[in-house]
Amino acid sequence: MARIGTGARIAGVLLATVLGASLAGCSSTGGKRAEEARKAAAAGRPAVSTPRWTFAMVTHAGDGDTFWDIVQKGAKEAAAKDNINFVYSHDDQAQQQAQFVQNAIDQKVDGLIVSLAKPEALKDVVGKAVRAGIPVITVNSGSAQSQEYGALTHIGQDETIAGEAVGTELTKRGRKKAVCVLHEQGNVGHEQRCAGAEKTFGGTLENLYVEGTNMPSVQAAVQAKLQADPSVDAVVTLGAPFAATAVKARQAAGSKAEVDTFDLNPQVAAGLKDGSLGFAVDQQPYLQGYEAVDLLWLYRYNADVLGGGRPVLTGPQIVDATDAAKLTEYIQRGTR
Repeated sequence: MARIGTGARIAGVLLATVLGASLAGCSSTGGKRAEEARKAAAAGRPAVSTPRWTFAMVTHAGDGDTFWDIVQKGAKEAAAKDNINFVYSHDDQAQQQAQFVQNAIDQKVDGLIVSLAKPEALKDVVGKAVRAGIPVITVNSGSAQSQEYGALTHIGQDETIAGEAVGTELTKRGRKKAVCVLHEQGNVGHEQRCAGAEKTFGGTLENLYVEGTNMPSVQAAVQAKLQADPSVDAVVTLGAPFAATAVKARQAAGSKAEVDTFDLNPQVAAGLKDGSLGFAVDQQPYLQGYEAVDLLWLYRYNADVLGGGRPVLTGPQIVDATDAAKLTEYIQRGTR
């Protein structure tokens, strides 16, 4: 499994230090208090006595996207620990995302978490939230615009670095021609992933744009590409739900191309173990949701900010068959 970048490790150490200080203090009973806090969170009871603030999260998730289920799980568990009223809204259309952010402003929420898959569409309304005194953290998408828009920090993987990791891995595996399947046109993070992969890949890489809301159409497009060009020996999908579809397309096309993907779910883990998938890129979505809520709580409670003006990285990690076996327990419970 690839190591997380130094910045992410430092951020993790800092966060652990801050949490330890806020929950345990410096007394000899600190360990006991921290353990009591963990037990309280597991039981769904707040581990803190701060006011019941309301935090809203608005994302670009489409219906049925299991990745965002994991983000939500992390956010909800942090909210339970931190005595937060957590409100989640999502839509794959940027205009509706902007409306959800406006609704949060109108409701005078105490904190806002937002993904910026199409940053320009959300620039004005995020700026409005900042001017209204609502602390904002961006998550998953939009690291390049986060600071410019006034967010406290960004939590997620650097999409270019993640793409570069894919290109390096494809080269190491001896692949010569790859197709990068983009399932959401206009998503800057997806473009960055494919561009990063192309940059470090020793072979050639082509982008294939598909209609991500229509899985039969996705399968048909990938199948047609593999049938038209038998030299393609790798297909990279940008989300876990699309990996199984690409495998079906490969089988229907009679191709031997390796299918690799971003993100994990139980089906991806099974595919890694049985060899139908080569590798996956994990950006730890549970951590993105959990840390976003927890860092907003820290800011409200103690004016703490992590990142020093740079993103707090949660990935990438390259996961193969061996790693998937180790992570199966966590994948099945919906936290990886």
